[in-house]
Amino acid sequence: MKYYLAIDIGASSGRHIVGWQEDDQLKTEEVYRFPNGVKEEDGHLIWDIDALEAEVKKGIAIAKEKYAIESLSIDTWGVDYVLLKGDQTIYPVYAYRDERTQKVIDEVHSLIPFEELYEHTGCQFQPFNSIYQLYDDKKKGRLEDVSDFLMIPEYLMYKLTGVKAKEFTNATTTGMIDHETLEFDKKIIESLGLPEILFGKLSQPGTYLGEYEGIKVVLCASHDTGSAVEGIPMEGNELYISSGTWSLLGVKSEKPITDEGSLKANYSNEGGVGYNRYQKNIMGMWIVNELRKALCPNEDFSVIVTRAEESTYDEVLNANDASLLAPENMKDAFDELLKVKPENSYDYFRCAFRSLALSYKEAIEELEGNTGKTYSKLYIVGGGAKNGFLNRLTEEYTGKKVIALPIEATALGNLKVQMKN
Repeated sequence: MKYYLAIDIGASSGRHIVGWQEDDQLKTEEVYRFPNGVKEEDGHLIWDIDALEAEVKKGIAIAKEKYAIESLSIDTWGVDYVLLKGDQTIYPVYAYRDERTQKVIDEVHSLIPFEELYEHTGCQFQPFNSIYQLYDDKKKGRLEDVSDFLMIPEYLMYKLTGVKAKEFTNATTTGMIDHETLEFDKKIIESLGLPEILFGKLSQPGTYLGEYEGIKVVLCASHDTGSAVEGIPMEGNELYISSGTWSLLGVKSEKPITDEGSLKANYSNEGGVGYNRYQKNIMGMWIVNELRKALCPNEDFSVIVTRAEESTYDEVLNANDASLLAPENMKDAFDELLKVKPENSYDYFRCAFRSLALSYKEAIEELEGNTGKTYSKLYIVGGGAKNGFLNRLTEEYTGKKVIALPIEATALGNLKVQMKN
């Protein structure tokens, strides 16, 4: 029997999950879990990349004690990256929630208007997209003599194998991939004056990189949403939400959709395993988790959900308002947006859940308008799939049959790609 290791790292935690085929089923076991999160340093939000590397290796060691691992792969969130000078890591490694890009967005768009960027890439606007982070690095001189930039999972696999590779699905989160050639867009690179050496050829999921302590290391769909969609046991082609810190709502398509409607609705086109993912990055459980931190950090989450369902508070807000992206206090941010102040903590949570469900409804209406297709089912995976109240609200608001799968879809997709090779 062959055993495979999926290392799935999110913005708040990382998991090492071993998978194997048994009785025509994919069986899994979580062998290690560790916390993750941004840190503040010199007024900026950063990732402790060395701690992440140490946790990755610690989890591999634990997995090896129990199983003979055939291969492993790593997926993480998109957008963020590590700069290198040869084999020297450049610190700090900025986190996407840092506000460093705010001052350069207009300058980037003066050099190449966003409408033109979208025409080239089909990538939705987000202030933290890699394109703006890299331009900020250029402005601050951080790209001088830099030889490589590797997305977070690419960097971690490089630290295991010594091999530097750029994986396709994660590269499509940078806002710099030509949706026709499926490689880095030369015009964008030239227009922004970025070093061409940083933008090499892309590798597809399934590519063999090397070995770490006798274990093969291969590329999965290293953007976690790419792996999550690959891991959904979907019947036909239906809507999906990968529900975590963010809600990634979309549908598979043969080719990118970059028309005016998609531009206005800020829909993105990202790489999948042999298909395009037409999706929108919208607010997710971040606002709920941050409310919990501000209001009742020690209260059991199931109690919070039950009491929120019992609440009669009716006001909703724009869950995607920019003020909710990284506020010092989420309760205070809610108070600024609400006309009627909630009477208790659970009113805030009811507001959050209803606001999320409403944002899903609006995004689905945009998607169906842009694709010219109507969908009957909505598959929800990830942490949010465990929230029965939110799932019921989503079904009520969207009119779709919600199929909630509280599974480790990202790890399953990671494993699925490994098992094909």
